[in-house]
Amino acid sequence: MGIDLKKAIFFDRDGTLNEEVFYTDTAAFESPRNVADVALLPGVGRALKNFQDSGFLLFIVSNQPNAAKGKNTREELIAVHNALMNQLEEDGVVITESFYCFHHPDFTGPCDCRKPSPFFLLEAQKKYDIDMARCWMIGDRQSDIECGQRAGVKTLLVDKENSLVKSAHKMLSH
Repeated sequence: MGIDLKKAIFFDRDGTLNEEVFYTDTAAFESPRNVADVALLPGVGRALKNFQDSGFLLFIVSNQPNAAKGKNTREELIAVHNALMNQLEEDGVVITESFYCFHHPDFTGPCDCRKPSPFFLLEAQKKYDIDMARCWMIGDRQSDIECGQRAGVKTLLVDKENSLVKSAHKMLSH
């Protein structure tokens, strides 16, 4: 009898699951730098719960270079992560594991784990016996899509018009 391979969805974090925050020091929308700025995008908790209830393992795969850039400490990045997890838990969502690349090529040099590298997806595949043909990578940037393609999973680019909530409904109705 063979191993029962699992299906999974890999999510980018900022702009996909939670709101990006406008910071005046960079004049740009970015990852939340502190716990007070963490807010799920509307309907995300419900969408993830629907995926979970449909048998998907849920993962976060995100580039988080703010410590490398000197904008945050690693402890602040972990606090932001924990705040996000607490908000998802309120909706009954369990994230199987979160994978973060804390590097940035301009500050720390090249690494193996920064998206679009499929490094973390392949690590999850080995660790959790995942069937990549039954998986998705969902994100809001082309690097997320390239990461998923390089790992051999289906991909979905979300934006304001194609939100995760709308995408969840379409994916689960097929």
